[in-house]
Amino acid sequence: MAVLQPLRVIIDNYPEGQVEEMEAVNNPEDPSAGTRTVPFSRVLYIERDDFREDPPKQYYRLSPGREVRLRYGYFITCAGVVKDERTGEVVEIHCTYDPATRGGNAPDGRKVKSTIHWVSASHAISAEVRLYDTLFDREDPNEVAEGQDFTDNLNPKSLEIIRDCKLEPSLRGAAAGSGYQFERLGYFAVDPDTTPQKLVFNRTVALRDTWAKIEAKSK
Repeated sequence: MAVLQPLRVIIDNYPEGQVEEMEAVNNPEDPSAGTRTVPFSRVLYIERDDFREDPPKQYYRLSPGREVRLRYGYFITCAGVVKDERTGEVVEIHCTYDPATRGGNAPDGRKVKSTIHWVSASHAISAEVRLYDTLFDREDPNEVAEGQDFTDNLNPKSLEIIRDCKLEPSLRGAAAGSGYQFERLGYFAVDPDTTPQKLVFNRTVALRDTWAKIEAKSK
């Protein structure tokens, strides 16, 4: 699990100082790949896109009063937010958790509409992630107006570099050239620029984001 745009979450009713080891599958499509343990604690990071203070229609991720599932973890409910006094941006979310839902299911059978990924803040490792997109912003880069050439069709967003992403600790020591699927985000390869002091990942294939598609259509 990896969080590219971290948003801090505090689980108010989770015991301070407690750390649990959650069992996570290595490959949902290959049971023989086994499992690993992921540390869980009171303070987590989730993706910023997985929270909306004022959720629009068809948005089922975390929002005030809404309950969601943390992958391999617990059900949590958003109880409040903390905002930057100057910008008004949400910088921290406060939640409660249901201890009976460890592992991601509720004994009473209640359902939630969304499952989101996370990393434990005190155990996370930092990394740089490079997101590559198409080099040109149209199918035929040579389709240009008079006085232009193909370079005028270069996509200014063909590379986005995100620094200080938060990754689960099992990725510490990942070797250059090795590949991973980051849950809900896509496939990534470790860049040759990686050093013991600085992990660098390149996205090789993105996964379809249903909500992003809905949001784009509404604009």
